[in-house]
Amino acid sequence: MKEVMALRVHRTGGPEAMQWEPIELGVPGPGEALVRHSAVGLNFLDTYFRSGLYPVPLPFVPGAEAAGVVEAVGAGVTAVRPGERVAYAGSTGAYSQARVIAADALVKLPDDIADTTAAAVLLQGMTARFLIREVYQVQRGETILLHAAAGGVGSLLAQWATALGACVIGTVSSQAKAEVARANGCAHVVVTSSEDFVQRVLEVTEGRKLGVVYDSVGRDTFAKSLDCLRPRGTMVVFGQSSGNVDPLEINLLGRKGSLYLTRPVMPDFVGTPQQRAVACAELFQALRDGVLQPRIGCIRPLAEAVQAHQDLEARRTAGATVFTV
Repeated sequence: MKEVMALRVHRTGGPEAMQWEPIELGVPGPGEALVRHSAVGLNFLDTYFRSGLYPVPLPFVPGAEAAGVVEAVGAGVTAVRPGERVAYAGSTGAYSQARVIAADALVKLPDDIADTTAAAVLLQGMTARFLIREVYQVQRGETILLHAAAGGVGSLLAQWATALGACVIGTVSSQAKAEVARANGCAHVVVTSSEDFVQRVLEVTEGRKLGVVYDSVGRDTFAKSLDCLRPRGTMVVFGQSSGNVDPLEINLLGRKGSLYLTRPVMPDFVGTPQQRAVACAELFQALRDGVLQPRIGCIRPLAEAVQAHQDLEARRTAGATVFTV
């Protein structure tokens, strides 16, 4: 056993629930690998675990995404070897200097993908991909509504959808973020503090409304987003940064035009090594081709994660935040 520093949650709550402290690191068992982290990604998902919205056994180490180097492997591991650069996304435990993890959760990093880039885009990029490729297949020439278009997933989704030929209406919370959304390719940007996004959708579509709305904001935007959909449109809720959506009377979807409502989560789309391999190959190629140009808005030491969570929840961030280890 050896000790490494990590942020650990003993009791769920606000950002201050995370404590920077030593933890014991075991040796990798069969099917496992020991990874020394170099870069760790910050995602809104992390706040859901930290706050208790997504319950996990206590105590635990938050963090769903990281990149680093394999230091050791357990019995039976052949997919990765010590010394190889790897990354992973989709499980807690990343807010640490190193960790033991299932080897089949790791993705090998190509030489042309930097550790900081991987930590900034792996989870968010795979999410953006399954949202526009599998949950709803965005088509050239159609118009979509994307909330939080300057955020981590929002930035990548806007860029990818624009590259596919879609017209993106993006909502943001400030004028500063409006510039980021425009840089991400949004053809129309709505600052929600001063403008009604439903009215803008009606103007842009000349009353025809939309086939899909992508919403990671939740409570503050959900009800009005339904009014942006045409009959048989799809409401995709993939986060709740403003809080959980209020309980829904199911017949409302029928009254508003036989709408579809889905709440996709990553494990159902990239839960196997084969699914991850396909998703990451497409993601890495999109980075090489310049389809995706990740914006890392902030790089800070992992020990400053408490402040980073405060900034994220107060919507003071734009683009990705990456922690150095």
